[in-house]
Amino acid sequence: MQVTETLTEGLKRQYKIAVPAADVEAQVTAKLAELAKKVSVPGFRPGKVPMNLVRQRYLGSVMGEVLEATVQSSSAKAMEERGLRPAFQPKVNVDSFELEKGVEFTIDLEVLPEITIADFASLEIERPTAPVADEDVEKGLEKLRSESRATKKVEEDRAAQAGDTIVIDFVGKDGGEPFQGGSGTDFHLTLGSGMFIPGFEDQLIGAKVGEEKVLNVTFPADYHAENLKGKPVTFDVTVKELREPEQVELTDDFAKAFGLDSLDALKTAIRGQIEREYAAAGRLKAKRILLDKLDETHSFDVPPTLEDAEFNGIWTQFEQAKAAGEKDPLLEGKSDDEVREEYKRIANRRVRLGLLLAEIGRVSNVQVEDQEIRAAIFNIARQYPGQERQVLEFFTNNQDAITQIRGPIFEDKVVDHILSTAKVTDKTVTPEELLKADAE
Repeated sequence: MQVTETLTEGLKRQYKIAVPAADVEAQVTAKLAELAKKVSVPGFRPGKVPMNLVRQRYLGSVMGEVLEATVQSSSAKAMEERGLRPAFQPKVNVDSFELEKGVEFTIDLEVLPEITIADFASLEIERPTAPVADEDVEKGLEKLRSESRATKKVEEDRAAQAGDTIVIDFVGKDGGEPFQGGSGTDFHLTLGSGMFIPGFEDQLIGAKVGEEKVLNVTFPADYHAENLKGKPVTFDVTVKELREPEQVELTDDFAKAFGLDSLDALKTAIRGQIEREYAAAGRLKAKRILLDKLDETHSFDVPPTLEDAEFNGIWTQFEQAKAAGEKDPLLEGKSDDEVREEYKRIANRRVRLGLLLAEIGRVSNVQVEDQEIRAAIFNIARQYPGQERQVLEFFTNNQDAITQIRGPIFEDKVVDHILSTAKVTDKTVTPEELLKADAE
């Protein structure tokens, strides 16, 4: 095998590979000999078909197999001998393939950059933390009480108001005809909950029991049902009952509804939940600070194809959001060209940090265990009550989905590895500062 480098440009490489006819012939002969043991030809016993007849009948199909195997093995060997780590599957172009002359083909690839990893011990990270105040616990307790959704029937003759729950029958109509999935009977709707499409609940404020109303609403442009996106429809609604929130007493009995023995135990559980929420937010901000420092301390070229793919994904999301009327306040007043440049910067950062974390994980032998994958899948399945089995089957039969789960777990483990070495100090901030979302 002869390998000639024809291009070295940044991370781009191109090689012309020639495999001599003798090597190709040896592979063809071996495959035909293996085939001769299996084929059945009239007039000959299995395994006794003359080789010249086997060659005549099956040379064409065998040549295709040999070409594929030769290109794959020769490409792998050429890259291994040169210590190349391709960023993705190389592109192959077969220049010629003849049994008498052998195979000549060209491979184009982009290699992963050489990355010099900084000394993590020199990194200084401030991890924001916030204390849990007693009033935060009380707010959490009040939220639980409001979410208990205990209601009582309104006996007086009054109009529905925000916060009330009305019991309704409804029929949605498109052009006067009922549409699928638009009807309900004895449905409990809390006014102001935002459960229904915009405008539906607002038109029921002021309604009374026994009243029949025709509501005019328009489905959002991004509604999940294609036949209803952006469409004006009507709903025939009958108000059957009016209910109002019932004040729930904060007692030990209230705590027992959550599986706890006392109100104090419930408060302790709420405090623990808030502490975990604050700890997760602090870790997320520490991760962001770490990524910023890694970005500042590591400079290297990234494979253009990876950067272009990342940018195209970001730009597609931007155009979709723009078409839907959504705006990024950080890009306010910028032209599309300026936005494009900003997103190119973001794409380059994401790819560079992704490659850096992958290299740190490789060098540090960070592994994602099977039980970690299973735990993540089970957590996702729990988000779909009644459909857990289907979710588990989906991941069982979809390797790409498992890969998408593995990536974030691997990244978090690499970040934890770095933070365990870096100089991390805690900085007390307010809960509002801690929970404030960061920009890209």
